[in-house]
Amino acid sequence: MIEKRYLKNIDWIFVAMVAALLVINLVVLKSASTNVSSDSFYYVKRQFLWICLGLVALVAVLFFDYQYFARISFLIYGFNLLLLVGVLFMPAQKGAHRWYDLGFMDFQPSELAKILMIICFACFLAKREHEMGEWKNILAAFAFMGLPMLLIFAEPDLGTSLVFVAILFAMLWVGGLPPKIMLWFILIILFVVLFIFFVLFFYTDGYQHLPEELPWFIPLKGYQLTRLIIFINPEMDPLDAGYHMIQSEIAIGSGGFWGKGYGKGSQVQGNFLPEHHTDFIFSVGGEEFGFVGSFLLLALYFGILGRAVMIAYRAKDLLGSLIVIGVAAMFGFQIFINAGMTIGIMPITGLPMPFLSYGGSSMLINMLALGLVLNVNMRSAQRLF
Repeated sequence: MIEKRYLKNIDWIFVAMVAALLVINLVVLKSASTNVSSDSFYYVKRQFLWICLGLVALVAVLFFDYQYFARISFLIYGFNLLLLVGVLFMPAQKGAHRWYDLGFMDFQPSELAKILMIICFACFLAKREHEMGEWKNILAAFAFMGLPMLLIFAEPDLGTSLVFVAILFAMLWVGGLPPKIMLWFILIILFVVLFIFFVLFFYTDGYQHLPEELPWFIPLKGYQLTRLIIFINPEMDPLDAGYHMIQSEIAIGSGGFWGKGYGKGSQVQGNFLPEHHTDFIFSVGGEEFGFVGSFLLLALYFGILGRAVMIAYRAKDLLGSLIVIGVAAMFGFQIFINAGMTIGIMPITGLPMPFLSYGGSSMLINMLALGLVLNVNMRSAQRLF
């Protein structure tokens, strides 16, 4: 049983904002999926079922003191690696080895890996409190997170791999990595990215013609890299790689300030915008509710992330702070990338918008992540207010 004193610590404003986001999800999904299935409520009903299952999982997480994870972190880490290695031997779907076919659903272990690695890495850093200035611990931290990240990259799933990078640096910052070393790592990453783009610009006639086989230092195929850099100039492949981004920009731009109205988005209802109930559902909101609706939605996301940071700040120990910051980094990065790709300022990586895009595995994992945040919140040293 959960002690009553713990329930008094729960940040109910945080809970209310998440509840509001889930309601918005169902409302927008109804409009986005009307012409995707013969049953206009098909995806809404399935999403509602996943929300309910997610709430059960969230409540279940609250019964375990998060400090217990420190005792079994290496078991969790090993289980995670086992899942990620095993999926590489599964039959390919859409050219990737990302899913286990469970019969009633496709299970994507890379989604679960985000939560498991947040827990494991938090335990890793908490055990080395005040010692992250030592190079042996810094290198060990990169290796600890790098192994599962490489396995996910091999599926291939570049988007989730990038989420791991965001989680890694956010948790290292809170875990005590010296700012000077953090800055050097960030500068090195930026240099490598800019160098690759510089080489490709001259190697491929200004990104216009990417060959299938790229230079040895770029571990991607031509078509994969095209999807990443298409945001620079979607018109270089308007009927294939650039089509999604062009239609998304048209949808959001046509929404104007107030939007076209609920269920009246021509790009969505006319089926011009692909994946509009999953990866590009933010574009649906932009077309139907305009700048105002998009701004309010992002403000709600910002409020949730802000409350999470407050919960991390008031956690009773470093382990709790690290878990919450890891979850906030995961959500924050996905929100930034997804919203950015819909307006053409970020590459298309296939990352869903948390709590808004349709998807059973994603919703279940997101609810588990919220359970971790509330777990730390309940057992915090002091109430938020």
